[in-house]
Amino acid sequence: MLSFAGRPEEAIRMMAQAMRLNPHYPPGYAFQLGWAYSFAGRDAEAISVMKECLSRGLNNLTPYLTLARSYLQQWIFQLSPDAQTLTQAEAAVKHALVFNNADPLSQGFLGMISLWQKQYEQALAEGERATALGPNRAWPQAALAETLSRVGKSAEALQMVEQALRCPPSWVTDWHLINVGTAYELAGKPEEAVAPLKQFLTHYPNILGAHLTLAAVYSELGKEAEARAEAAEVLRINPQFSLEVHKEREPIKDPAVLERQLTALRKTGLK
Repeated sequence: MLSFAGRPEEAIRMMAQAMRLNPHYPPGYAFQLGWAYSFAGRDAEAISVMKECLSRGLNNLTPYLTLARSYLQQWIFQLSPDAQTLTQAEAAVKHALVFNNADPLSQGFLGMISLWQKQYEQALAEGERATALGPNRAWPQAALAETLSRVGKSAEALQMVEQALRCPPSWVTDWHLINVGTAYELAGKPEEAVAPLKQFLTHYPNILGAHLTLAAVYSELGKEAEARAEAAEVLRINPQFSLEVHKEREPIKDPAVLERQLTALRKTGLK
């Protein structure tokens, strides 16, 4: 499937065409379209389509997992002002876990949702469970690395990054690299963050978080033109993006690390 190969925009076009050719399309068509929307950063559309799938009887783990990811992305990228967005993400991933409470991806997303709820100890525990359930899967390891870096455990985060990079992706092409890049940036290793973030963006150019982290990285490295270009991409995706809202939502535990990131982002022209 094109979405799994890191080509979600192509997947959207193909599924839309298939649905036009077959107006009585099965629920699986809508699921494939919603999945592609989520990886393309079109989360409102992904949520709408996944709700359609559930209403048409496609009641299993994957629609709920996609809903969880889309709600979480809406919150992180300031694409939803609804204070209940994280609660909706949590409810969706808990539905996914009802179908398989040993699924490492669902467990990993539960950990990420807890992180953005600023429930740090719970996020670490859930992330560690995800890596135990999927010891050879890259994304749970990378997600835990990001969590560790956000709570100030930089040495452990960098060890987990190395572990993630040794694992085969086994899910979606290069999706774990946004977590790797974020972990490097927050651990004070901006040079190492550039390559994984750029590689991620070759597949997923409309995922705001990767552009935001890369803007901070370039700013910290003194690459002003590149930093401003990434900030422009942030505003292309969400013209209403606000550093004030980012400061309020961002789950970086150490205020000094958060202020370092905000200082870097202010230099890019973001406000």
